[in-house]
Amino acid sequence: MIELTSYRLAQKSEVISLYLNVFSDSEGESEGRLIGLLVEEMIATTPAEDLIGFIAQSGRATVGGIFLSRMWVPSGQEAFILSPIAVQTQSQRQGIGQQLIRYGLDDLKRRAVDLVFTYGDPHYYGKFGFKQLSESVIQAPCKLSQPEGWMVQSLKGEPIKRMQGRVSCIKPLNDPAYW
Repeated sequence: MIELTSYRLAQKSEVISLYLNVFSDSEGESEGRLIGLLVEEMIATTPAEDLIGFIAQSGRATVGGIFLSRMWVPSGQEAFILSPIAVQTQSQRQGIGQQLIRYGLDDLKRRAVDLVFTYGDPHYYGKFGFKQLSESVIQAPCKLSQPEGWMVQSLKGEPIKRMQGRVSCIKPLNDPAYW
């Protein structure tokens, strides 16, 4: 049985290790270190009101995690980005990632957030209501290495409107290495 709960600071080491191991397994050791450092910096430097985290636990083991961090958009709407998400390698393909994403999106809706962005596989994130986004509509915080992965959804069902200027994100994510 998987239990989803809010991330707590006491889980910091375990959560950082989760991301490091998952990304090392799937993308190689250097990517694992990069994402592990990202999560560590997000936790250490982001004000609590700008960072939301959830974990998935099986018994006492943390098997998944998701972070949602504030973004500032030219329109002034309330916005967050879903990034990063990780599910323990041996626990993948069991729907844990899907549960975490739905849980995170539901939490953002309860907080009256207008927009949620992500940067990833359009086929995967499309299942959750994300739509591919052209930078001619909303510019990403950094130059995109894979423009097809820039995605957004309106949590209030409103059309996405063109905005002048780039969105900005929390400092740890404002690094071209992640884009």
